[in-house]
Amino acid sequence: MSTIFPKWTNGLPTMLAGGAVTTLATVVGGVWYFATPKFWEVGYMPEQPGGGFNHQLHVGKLGMDCKYCHTYVEVSPEANIPHVSICYGCHSENKLQKYVDSPAHREKTEFVRTAYKTDMPIEWKRVHKLPDYVRNFPHHAHVNAGVSCISCHGNIGRQPVVWQHESLSMSWCLDCHRNPEPTLVAKDQVTRLFEVEQQMADPAAMKVAGKKYYEERQIAAPENCGACHY
Repeated sequence: MSTIFPKWTNGLPTMLAGGAVTTLATVVGGVWYFATPKFWEVGYMPEQPGGGFNHQLHVGKLGMDCKYCHTYVEVSPEANIPHVSICYGCHSENKLQKYVDSPAHREKTEFVRTAYKTDMPIEWKRVHKLPDYVRNFPHHAHVNAGVSCISCHGNIGRQPVVWQHESLSMSWCLDCHRNPEPTLVAKDQVTRLFEVEQQMADPAAMKVAGKKYYEERQIAAPENCGACHY
């Protein structure tokens, strides 16, 4: 008796099932890799007023300390953006005439003097932003525990324009809370980025020193949901 369908069609259910599994695995794998903060947010670099605050120049070349501008970082969850008067202190007319009165520099920094004279804030664009269901990242807690700025922001002294260095994802935070020792440094070195960068070149020594700091400071980094979520 002849059949309506050829014999090879008997394998169709197996092929379709295999194709469905492969497609599902591809979709899950794609979402797992691409729909993550590590893929979408690392490297985020918005265009800033005046071309941005050049950390490479101010921190790397001039040696300015992070706390000169981010004045509340040791006492507040927020690493505050400096008031325009802080910027004006170095970029006023008097300082221009005394140190670097070049047309190019004057033009590049004119937005600072304009903001100061009109009593208006400089509209810097935020780079690091946590979701609304997450509490503010407590900078003071981490700084006072001895976590260097470089652990989250990279060596900002090498960045002409600030960009997001880490994913800031929940898994990234928890990995550090579960094993904070490799990120701990002497408290007086928290903002000395180039010194810490040199120490990080020797992970084994960094971990040994971090273990000592961890025990001395009796650090108990929380892992419960309520510590970070409302």
